[in-house]
Amino acid sequence: MIGKKIRLERIIDRNSGKTVIIPMDHGVTVGPIPGLEDMREAVSGVVAGGANAILMHKGIVGAGHRGTGKDVGLIIHLSGGTTLSPDPNAKKLVCTVEEAIQLGADAVSVHINLGAETDKDMLGQLGFISKRCMQWQMPLVAMMYTRGEKIKSEFDVTYVKHAARVGAELGADIVKVPYTGSVASFKEVVRGCPVPVVIAGGPKMDSDEDIFNMVEGALKAGAAGVSIGRNAFQHKNPERMVAALCRMVHEGASVKEAMKMLRVKAK
Repeated sequence: MIGKKIRLERIIDRNSGKTVIIPMDHGVTVGPIPGLEDMREAVSGVVAGGANAILMHKGIVGAGHRGTGKDVGLIIHLSGGTTLSPDPNAKKLVCTVEEAIQLGADAVSVHINLGAETDKDMLGQLGFISKRCMQWQMPLVAMMYTRGEKIKSEFDVTYVKHAARVGAELGADIVKVPYTGSVASFKEVVRGCPVPVVIAGGPKMDSDEDIFNMVEGALKAGAAGVSIGRNAFQHKNPERMVAALCRMVHEGASVKEAMKMLRVKAK
């Protein structure tokens, strides 16, 4: 497993054992949304803030993966689906582990929607990719969500901890799930998942403080970091937002300290 360990160190901070991932795969799902029109500029901003890794689709890597400044970990997303589809919850494999290796990826990711009509197909994709990742010693990030007719709330801890466990059981090295809303409930998620758990950022929030409160709660519960996209690259100052998130994740900064970082640097 030395290959996986070496690659994981490129996306997880060695000292803190945690990570700040900035997903930028939204272009396939919803198109070139604000903040991702110019990928080189977008990547440069979050890299300057100290992000450990960015996550994107294979065809956009050449448009600005490295951006400017220091290098950053690269996670290639293997799943695809659009909001134009009759079933937006259905995800299809659109890239292979081998393609990701050729692109210089440090890890790959897949998206699974448990509860969707096609969840059995997505579970099959996760199992297949997990096997290939083991063969190539490539770390696997599983984005685990619960969406479908049976799901009353995708933030319900009953569903979230089940989704996290499924990801771990089928071979993921890192599991990404929604935050359940409280430290106590998210502790259940972390306790039931034997691999590192990171939280999703979700839709764009109106308040920076709300974002930081969510991150603080997840970290107190034992989360291994965050995977925050729109609330980072769509921020009025992406660099400072990512820097504040990194301070919280890697150094244990408080919500108050994170807010101060944004205010001071904005002057």
